[in-house]
Amino acid sequence: MDADQDRALAGALADYAARWPAEADTVALFQALLADAEDPFRRERRAGHFTASCWLVDRTGERVLLTHHRKLGLWLQLGGHADGERALHLAALREAEEESGLPGLQVAPGIFDLDRHWIPEHKGVPAHWHYDVRYVVTAGDDEAYVVSEESLDLAWRPIAALAADPATDGSVGRMARKWLARS
Repeated sequence: MDADQDRALAGALADYAARWPAEADTVALFQALLADAEDPFRRERRAGHFTASCWLVDRTGERVLLTHHRKLGLWLQLGGHADGERALHLAALREAEEESGLPGLQVAPGIFDLDRHWIPEHKGVPAHWHYDVRYVVTAGDDEAYVVSEESLDLAWRPIAALAADPATDGSVGRMARKWLARS
C-alpha cells in the first residue's frame, strides 16, 4: 500500500511540474523528500516532513475559508501534519473537516499548490521544514463553520481581494492568483 501511495504522489508531483514549470526547483525538493528512506510522512522526522492542506472554496468558487492560525498568528489555509497518512489528499480532507467542522466537503483530484516553509521552534519542538502539499476542497451546502482549538478564528474571504492585497500571506496570495487564473 505504501509503495502504491508513494507512486501516486510521485505521479501527482510530475503532473504538477508539467503544469507549473516555473516551480521545478520546488517540485525537486518534494521529490527528493519522497525518495528519502526516513519516513517523511511523520512529524517526528525533524529534518522536514510532509504536511497537507487545502484551498477550501465555497460552492461558487469566489470565497476561501482561512484560519487565523493559533501558533503562527497568520491568516492561512486549513491543514496540518500527515501523521503517517501517505494519501495526502485524504490528510488534507481530514484536516479541513477537523478544523472547520463543515460537512459534505469534497476534495478535487491533483495537487493545487506546493509550498516548503520554515516552522519556528515552538514549545520545545525544534524549528523544521514543512513540505506542504495543497489540494482544492469544495464546501457543500452548509457553510457554517466551527472554530477549532487550532485556530483563533475562521473566515470566508473573497479570493479576488486576497489576490489583490499586498498584505496577504505570500503563499495564500499565490494560491488566490492560481485559483483566479485556472481555466
